[in-house]
Amino acid sequence: MISEKTTGALTRRAPAKINLALDILGPRPDGYHDMSMVMQAVELGDLVSLRETAEGFSLRGTGGLPFSLPEGKPSLEQRAAEAFFAAAGRPMPGLAVELEKTVPAYAGLGGGSADVAALLWLLRDAYAPDLPTAELERIGLLVGSDMPFCVRGGTCRAEGRGEILTDLPPLPPCWIVLCKPDFGIPTPELFARAHGKTFRRRPDVSGMAEALSRGDLAGTASRLCNVFEEVLPPSCREVFRIKERLLDLGALNAAMSGSGPTVFGLFREEDGAERAAAVLRERYAQTFVTVPLGRTAD
Repeated sequence: MISEKTTGALTRRAPAKINLALDILGPRPDGYHDMSMVMQAVELGDLVSLRETAEGFSLRGTGGLPFSLPEGKPSLEQRAAEAFFAAAGRPMPGLAVELEKTVPAYAGLGGGSADVAALLWLLRDAYAPDLPTAELERIGLLVGSDMPFCVRGGTCRAEGRGEILTDLPPLPPCWIVLCKPDFGIPTPELFARAHGKTFRRRPDVSGMAEALSRGDLAGTASRLCNVFEEVLPPSCREVFRIKERLLDLGALNAAMSGSGPTVFGLFREEDGAERAAAVLRERYAQTFVTVPLGRTAD
């Protein structure tokens, strides 16, 4: 995770995340929703590179995955850089940012947020090494709700709109199979479908925190829950077929991450995870095996 210089650029890994638990408590006056979640960083991630240039801000993606820039407005990366230099009290130099993409976009894995968080760390390393992590989290929140967690990493309880973080004991050693079907789910649509919904099952976030404190992988897995699954449109039923397949292939439990459609399963043994992933890849090309990561080092 430490930044390093390669070909004149600073580089940093940008770990994806999964939601071990996700609950929607209700809408807020600011247009967001109050959430109760347990979030976990994973090893699968993009690589973010930063170079100083003569002027301007440029962003490009590599790695073979689809990548597009927003039309008519700054990218999240540019907005984060501008907010960083405003907080640091110095003008922004010319910057060139490159994203080597591995994490699928619009997948519920926080890939875009992770890229921004990695960029903020690179900017801190290069221009304001004494800036505290809490300030990076605050800057990240100006850009998106997942940013504070992606800055911090590890295992956290996340409340508010995602910015109120409480560190939890780490997820016990395990292997995680991620499987994304070939469609996306618009997050606003799911929040709209969840509005006023009485959910049949809600996450036991406190019970999950207790299981983590005991180092109890089975107890943690038994509490995986994402209320978004109850409001998926009929066109997204493939999510449940992937969940069932992961369980048939030996996962302790499985759930959708974030607003989906990626499904993850927790496995005790690497061999079991690799076998399950090999089966799933026959139908779903975007299937990965990864492991949990601890908190980002300051």
